[in-house]
Amino acid sequence: MKYIIPIVALLMALLAGCQPAANEEGQLPESLEEKRTLLKEKRSELSKLTQEVEALEKAIAAQDPTMVAQNRKLVTTAPVERTNFEHFVEIQASVAADDYINVTSEVAGRILSLTVEEGDNVRKGQLIAELDLEQLDKQMAELEKSLELATTVFERQKRLWDQNIGSEIQYLEAKNSKERLEKSMETLEFQMTKSKVYAPVSGVVEEVYLKSGELASPGMPIVQLLNPNRLKAVADVPESYLRAVKRGEQVKVAFPALDEEQMATVTLIGRTIDPSNRTFDVEARISASSPLIKPNLLATVFIKDKEAEDVVTIPLEMVQQEVGGKDYVYILEDGKSGAYARKVYVKTGDAYDGQIVITSGLEGGETLIMEGARGLANNEPVEVKQEG
Repeated sequence: MKYIIPIVALLMALLAGCQPAANEEGQLPESLEEKRTLLKEKRSELSKLTQEVEALEKAIAAQDPTMVAQNRKLVTTAPVERTNFEHFVEIQASVAADDYINVTSEVAGRILSLTVEEGDNVRKGQLIAELDLEQLDKQMAELEKSLELATTVFERQKRLWDQNIGSEIQYLEAKNSKERLEKSMETLEFQMTKSKVYAPVSGVVEEVYLKSGELASPGMPIVQLLNPNRLKAVADVPESYLRAVKRGEQVKVAFPALDEEQMATVTLIGRTIDPSNRTFDVEARISASSPLIKPNLLATVFIKDKEAEDVVTIPLEMVQQEVGGKDYVYILEDGKSGAYARKVYVKTGDAYDGQIVITSGLEGGETLIMEGARGLANNEPVEVKQEG
């Protein structure tokens, strides 16, 4: 206690001397040059004061070691290690399906029966719906009558032509009429086979658009099928990462809404770059490990764009910065009076996932001060907190 009073008195006296006293009113000087001169003087006084305080602390510690022990700050430490560092870029993506199709009819007709409902599992080739093609039946009957007449006319015209009776044009017209009707019959017979609609792929009925009794037309979807086993993550990747992504490599895909992630294989890299946003398409095959992974679900693709082997990495929050912009950390050192914190200036590199690369200043093997590093001073005595 007897050492503290003189130090406090000295600090108060020096601080009083550092107060601006450029004029009688105690105001700061008006001109810029005078202010700069005054600032330089005060910084010099502050530096001198700091040196005197440090000298006093050392003198007190030499005469009263218990005072230093009482003022030691508790800290935790961790070894500085050399590891392999990987940096990933995060790209927003969405889930899409390869087999996500609408099942349609090739001919128009009323739906007699619909054999599936929403949520049903269907296999490729399974019957989906059966159509009433009564109109085609009537057209077929009309064609049969017309073909019957055309055949009779052609046969008679052929007999006459064989006897050199009549003109060649009449014979050819009769033959053409018969053959044209036969082709029309073949077309109708083919359309009659389209009365039943089958599933083109295996999957799940995602939505039913038409019901029994409603009219189906070519191109109008009856049901929508989804194959949940053929899903992919689709992302628009900036062109600056063209060298970072390769077909066949593994990428991590995360689904924020589900709090899930999985590894996926890049199956497609776009051949062109979109001129509007300078991106190219990347697709990665994902597995439907959860029934909640559905088309249009938002995802995040992690693409590795940088990696380095055997480099020094430390937690990002351990790097502090001076007012002048220099980065520094504190490491633990052993002195004659015990452990103390030493300030080390460092240069940093890439950072990812809470870790940052130290390119200079640390070599590995040092003891980094973790908890308690904020607010430390260079050469300040510390005490390592014991775990447990």
